[in-house]
Amino acid sequence: MCVTYNMRAAPPRPSGLLWGRGARVRAGPCTARGGVALGGEAPPPRPAVRARERSSGPAAAGGAEIFSCPCLKMSKQQPAQFTNPETPGYVGFANLPNQVHRKSVKKGFEFTLMVVGESGLGKSTLINSLFLTDLYPERIIPGAADKIERTVQIEASTVEIEERGVKLRLTVVDTPGYGDAINCRDCFKTIISYIDEQFERYLHDESGLNRRHIIDNRVHCCFYFISPFGHGLKPLDVEFMKAIHNKVNIVPVIAKADTLSLKERERLKKRILDEIEEHGIKIYHLPDAESDEDEDFKEQTRLLKASIPFCVVGSNQLIEAKGKKVRGRLYPWGVVEVENPEHNDFLKLRTMLITHMQDLQEVTQDLHYENFRSERLKRGTRKIEDEEVNKDQILLEKEAELRRMQEMIARMQAQMQMQMQSGEGDSSGHHV
Repeated sequence: MCVTYNMRAAPPRPSGLLWGRGARVRAGPCTARGGVALGGEAPPPRPAVRARERSSGPAAAGGAEIFSCPCLKMSKQQPAQFTNPETPGYVGFANLPNQVHRKSVKKGFEFTLMVVGESGLGKSTLINSLFLTDLYPERIIPGAADKIERTVQIEASTVEIEERGVKLRLTVVDTPGYGDAINCRDCFKTIISYIDEQFERYLHDESGLNRRHIIDNRVHCCFYFISPFGHGLKPLDVEFMKAIHNKVNIVPVIAKADTLSLKERERLKKRILDEIEEHGIKIYHLPDAESDEDEDFKEQTRLLKASIPFCVVGSNQLIEAKGKKVRGRLYPWGVVEVENPEHNDFLKLRTMLITHMQDLQEVTQDLHYENFRSERLKRGTRKIEDEEVNKDQILLEKEAELRRMQEMIARMQAQMQMQMQSGEGDSSGHHV
C-alpha cells in the first residue's frame, strides 16, 4: 500500500520539464506500474506536505499527489547509531557492582538463625518482633509435667520475607527443651549434631555433580539467651558456648531486660563479658569500619560494639503511647517501647543483624565451614590409610594361612609315604 502526499501549493516548475495540472507522479519502482513522470525525472523537492493514507478517489483539484513506495521509505530511514553513554576515557567496569546487585536481588538471599536458651526467656517473641512475622502460628506450649521427661528437640521454621523487591529466605532454628531437665550434661549434643549435619550436607552437595542450586542451611548465627535473674553465666552457659564457638557465630543476648534497672544492666553486661574472656569463649565480634566509611557508620559500629551483650525486650502488641501506637509492654508505672533505644537494645540488635548479615555468612563460609571441611578431609584420608593398612594385614594373614596349609599337606604326604613303605615291607615278609 503506497502513501499519498497532498501538496497544498504546487512546487516551482523546473526548466525543461512539463508539469500538467493534477499530475500524478510515482517515485521509485512504482513508476513502472502506473503514473507518468513528465520528463522522466523525479519531481523537485517538495515543501511541507501532509501525509495521508490513500483510500480511494482522486486528489483535490489543483494539487499534485505523489505516491512513494516502501522501498523509498526504507532508503530514507537512517540506521540507528550506537553511541557511548559515558564520557571519553571511561571504560565502564565501575558498573560491575550494579550487575552483582541486580543478580543478587533476582536470586534472593538465604540466612539461618539459631536461638538457644532456657524456656520462658522470650525467644519466640523476640524473633517475631525482629522480622515482623509469626513463625509459630500453631505452636503448642507444653506444661510443667511434660517438660520433666522432655528432651532437646530441633524445630526449623522457614519463611519467605520480601521487602522492597528484595527476597530473604529466613530459617529460624529453635531448640525447645534446652536447659529444662535437672541433668543438663548432654542436653546440647543434639544441637551440635544438627550443626555438623548441615555442614556435612553442604559439603556433600558441594562435592556433587549438580552444584547450581545448593540450598545453604548452615547456621550463620546463634542468639544465645542468658537469663537476667542470675549473677552472670551459669555452668551450662559456659559449657555450651565453649562447645559451639568453633562451629557458629555466637551473639549473647540478655533476655527480659525490662526486669533490670539501667545500673543493673551495665553491671550484668560487664560481668558476662569478664566471664566470657575468662573462659576463653569466642563470640562474634563486629568488624571494624573501613577508613573510607562515613562518620555516621563509624559511630554506629562503635555503639553496636559497646552494646554487646544486647539487653532486649520483645513484644508483638501495639500499645498507644504519646499519641502514637508502638510495640511494647504496658506496666502500671509506664510503657516499655521495644524499638526505643533508651529502653533496651532491641533496635541495636536488629541493626547489627541486618547490617552485618553478609559478614556473618562470610565468617561461616571462610572460618567455621573451612575448619569443618579440613577436619572432614583429614578423617577421610586417615580412613583410607587405615583401609590400606588393613588390606596389607589381610594379605599377610592369607599368606601365613597358605603356608600353614602347605606344611600340613606336606606332613600328610610324608605320613602316607611311610604307611605305604611299611605296608610293602609286611607283604614281602609274608610272601617269603
